[in-house]
Amino acid sequence: MPDRNQAALDFLLNRRSRPAKTLTGPVPDRAEIETILTAAARSPDHGKLEPWRFIVLEKPALARLAEAVPEAGDRLGHDPDRIEKARLQFADADLAIAVIARPEEIEKVPEIEQVLSAGAVCLALLNAALASGWGANWLTGWPVHDRGFVESTLGLMPGEFVAGMIHIGTEKMTPPDRPRPDLSRIVTWLDA
Repeated sequence: MPDRNQAALDFLLNRRSRPAKTLTGPVPDRAEIETILTAAARSPDHGKLEPWRFIVLEKPALARLAEAVPEAGDRLGHDPDRIEKARLQFADADLAIAVIARPEEIEKVPEIEQVLSAGAVCLALLNAALASGWGANWLTGWPVHDRGFVESTLGLMPGEFVAGMIHIGTEKMTPPDRPRPDLSRIVTWLDA
């Protein structure tokens, strides 16, 4: 029998994201953030390419992003409610970590595997924050999918994109759990 890490399994069976709007300060300090990032960076990475990087966004940087949202929203023709919702995602946050995917053209490692690795980093980052006792949520939204916005506010280079914005903080309240997938509807067993 393999060694079983029951505490880790219990965590994974009960983990749940916390809505970003329920998160507030305090937030992890730099040493705690580095531990969380170290855990996230241990994600599967075919070819050891590290096809991702992190941008830690503290309160002043998030305020700067919030200020840039209305101009981007107007440029894209979004309605005022949609713009305000996106603005508040940054304005109300105290800490977010952007996971930046940066796939390379390498024959041995298809781009899709590199993109999936960036997704794995997002989940590992989220879980590391939750396992550390913080509330956390993985978000994106239209601003981080807009090239003009991410190049001007985050300094993204051509070929880079935001895989996820992981918001981290202290929970103001614990929301009710949501229904979970019914395995009988999503699992196929093949024995031959």
